[in-house]
Amino acid sequence: MSTTQSERLRELLEPLVASQGLDLEEIAVDSVGRKRVLRVVVDSDTGADLDAIADVSRALSAKLDETDAMGEGEYTLEVGTPGAERELTEHRHYVRAVDRLVRFRLTEGGDLVARILTVDDEGVDLEVPGVKGRKATARRLAFDAIAGARVQVEFNRKDKQDKQDDSEMKEEEEA
Repeated sequence: MSTTQSERLRELLEPLVASQGLDLEEIAVDSVGRKRVLRVVVDSDTGADLDAIADVSRALSAKLDETDAMGEGEYTLEVGTPGAERELTEHRHYVRAVDRLVRFRLTEGGDLVARILTVDDEGVDLEVPGVKGRKATARRLAFDAIAGARVQVEFNRKDKQDKQDDSEMKEEEEA
């Protein structure tokens, strides 16, 4: 996709996505055989449920049908969210990843896996998990020290609410 088409699509679609309470994260046009696929990735601070995705998809489809932004040929519109292991590229992505485990690629070299505790304009405060029974440690990481960051999927993490529920059940059992 040429930069010109990408810019035109972003200018055309971003206000529509914003009017639905979402952020336009990514636009990509791919060729699949003779057909083209327009992939639009949206998100928000509270996430995007299926109803929100359907609403924005209908709005984008109607707007694209009334313009020539995609040209004359057939195309398929796919609207979705960034997914579980999203790459963090914007400040808002880091804010949305608070309390999530993230793999950081450091500008000085190497990787660091840590949980984001807080985010401000200069960087992130992290909790680095302990290894082999050691306690977790705190670390501050400035944005300019981050070459890349990607959210990690956790299958067996207990949420804070689960821990609170467990401690309440334990107190009730002891009473």
